[in-house]
Amino acid sequence: MKIMKRDFFQNTLAPLTIGLTLLTMVACNKPAGDAGGGSAGGEVIKVGEFASLTGKEAAFGQSSHKGTALAFEELNAVGGVLGKKFQHVFEDNQSKQGESKTIVSKLITRDNVVAVLGEVASGRSLDAAPVCQNLKIPMISPSSTNPKVTEMGDYIFRVCFIDPFQGTVMATFAKKTLKVNQVALLTDASAPYSVGLGKFFTERFTADGGAIVIDRKFNSGDKDFKAQLTAIKAANPQAIFVPCYYTEAGLIASQARQLGITVPLFGGDGWEAPELLQIGGAALEGCFYSTHYSPEDASPAVQNFVKKFKAKYNETPDAMAALGYDSALVLADAIKRAGSTDGAKVRDALAATKDFSGVTGKTTIDAQRNATKPAVIIAIKDGKFKYVETIAP
Repeated sequence: MKIMKRDFFQNTLAPLTIGLTLLTMVACNKPAGDAGGGSAGGEVIKVGEFASLTGKEAAFGQSSHKGTALAFEELNAVGGVLGKKFQHVFEDNQSKQGESKTIVSKLITRDNVVAVLGEVASGRSLDAAPVCQNLKIPMISPSSTNPKVTEMGDYIFRVCFIDPFQGTVMATFAKKTLKVNQVALLTDASAPYSVGLGKFFTERFTADGGAIVIDRKFNSGDKDFKAQLTAIKAANPQAIFVPCYYTEAGLIASQARQLGITVPLFGGDGWEAPELLQIGGAALEGCFYSTHYSPEDASPAVQNFVKKFKAKYNETPDAMAALGYDSALVLADAIKRAGSTDGAKVRDALAATKDFSGVTGKTTIDAQRNATKPAVIIAIKDGKFKYVETIAP
């Protein structure tokens, strides 16, 4: 594992060429094969998306959805692929477990989509993946990091790193950057994402000579963490690893400071949302998390994406937005290379994806249908998210 440290506003990734990628994707833009999932006359290519547009994790779904919508808008502006434009069909699962399965079934059997994009949360991707696998419709998760997601079958893909890597990244960060040896663990027992990330962090951190001095759990939706934090304070850790989603992370930080806990808290990409600061405020000062990209990256591709996103939505895109954007581009590239919207052909093209340049780096799909990507460490300083370093596989 290679660690690349940079100043906050220094380039962290090699220059990417999104504009050229889009042009390449439509260079041989001739109708080919079956239109699949099209409307009258097969004039469009329908792609489904399921996301948490409302509910507890709405910040995730809204960001990912905005990035996805922007990508399809840009693709259609240059003619789409195979001589057809995209029709983006999306549904809100309201951040509820169980809703995604029903939504994805509808997208495939009623709306006749040729592929599905989603979800951010691993639990909801695990809910939907068996439907896509059974109906042989490719599914790409923008940012579900639990390894089990792509283990659901050969039609299930992702464009982000996975938790074994993210857990290792944070263990390395704790040891080498924070320089701590004794860490407390506080995980959401009801979220596969949190459980998995906590497990992989623990394995690497202890293998490197660190110690988990106390391990405490909670459940999604909890609002009072003082019992767990009181026990953690008594264990006197040097830092606390909190691999959960942003709502609980903000509340935990606030309550930790109220109890007089001053050590750093750090987590994974589940912290990635502007709402984290709205919930946790000043209590998050000096805390850290890992994620997939930074809008402070000076590379032309990232800055071009940030500029376009701000122009459309009047906000700075976070990692979920960037991954949503990349997931749509990766799918479009696969459809173009497949020369068809047939599920099996698109699946094979997705599996063959190699060095596709996107906002979050180059995507190569491995044999397990996962993407190998670097991770970015973000610090919370002066009430803002600041880039710290990039850790490559």
